[in-house]
Amino acid sequence: MNVLGWSARAPSQLTRLVLTVLLSISLMILDHRGHHLERIRAALIVVMYPIQVAAGLPAAVGSAVSNFFTGERALKASNETLRAERQLLLARLQQFEALEEENNRLRQLLGSAARVADKALAADLLQVSPEPFTRKVIVAKGSRESVYAGQPVIDAHGVVGQVTQVAGDQARVILITDPGHSIPVLVNRSGLRALAYGTGDQDTVQVPYLTAGADIKEGDLLVSSGMGGTFPAGYPVAQIVKIAYDPNESFLDIRARPMAQLSHGKQVLLIWPGGAQKGAEPAGRKPAPPSPARREAQERMP
Repeated sequence: MNVLGWSARAPSQLTRLVLTVLLSISLMILDHRGHHLERIRAALIVVMYPIQVAAGLPAAVGSAVSNFFTGERALKASNETLRAERQLLLARLQQFEALEEENNRLRQLLGSAARVADKALAADLLQVSPEPFTRKVIVAKGSRESVYAGQPVIDAHGVVGQVTQVAGDQARVILITDPGHSIPVLVNRSGLRALAYGTGDQDTVQVPYLTAGADIKEGDLLVSSGMGGTFPAGYPVAQIVKIAYDPNESFLDIRARPMAQLSHGKQVLLIWPGGAQKGAEPAGRKPAPPSPARREAQERMP
């Protein structure tokens, strides 16, 4: 471009570079000495902050999304672990409750045995007879523990039955509800003697051969009489639940419910009743000398 004879030419690249460098150096010297650019720098920081935030926003969003999904997976895994641990703890709690109930039953068994026997042994049930009208069980104690045929078996509530067969490590027990079993009993209220026979029904025994005049009524408790020496005297056997009178029959139809929990639990108690009988002289004690009248009668005997 030619203006009034002068030719206007753009400065060269080198000139521009030199001018820019000189300007920069001058500004730095001025800023270093007088701090004239502090306000400008602060204003630029304020102006550039939104741009910096916008520039870092995609990275922040990506990181947040990644952390969200990673955290969700971790929470799901932790939740599943906690659920599994909860189920395990609940199962253990149920087991502990079952053990506590079993301990309570054993305490009741041993407490009951202490009243009627010198020795008692808890035995687990191994098998229950599947026959519909036979009431027998097999227990996990035998001759190795000195179990014997005819031995009485009880639980914390009443008489269960007695041992009929013994092997090395197990024994067969006939329950009081078996049709082939009978036990001498007393009516606890009146002292009336009777026999309780099994019926084959797991919850019923019968008391036959009593007439309409017998002192017995519904609700009476039957206890073992101790006659025969098999069962200890005074232990609960059954409770009268039904008395039917038929004019065409000679005897009453009497039904009773066993006190023992024959269909519940998995332990019974084998007992060894005391060997000393009522009226027997204590061991080691000398018999009393005969009276003079008896001694005279003995001397006259040929």
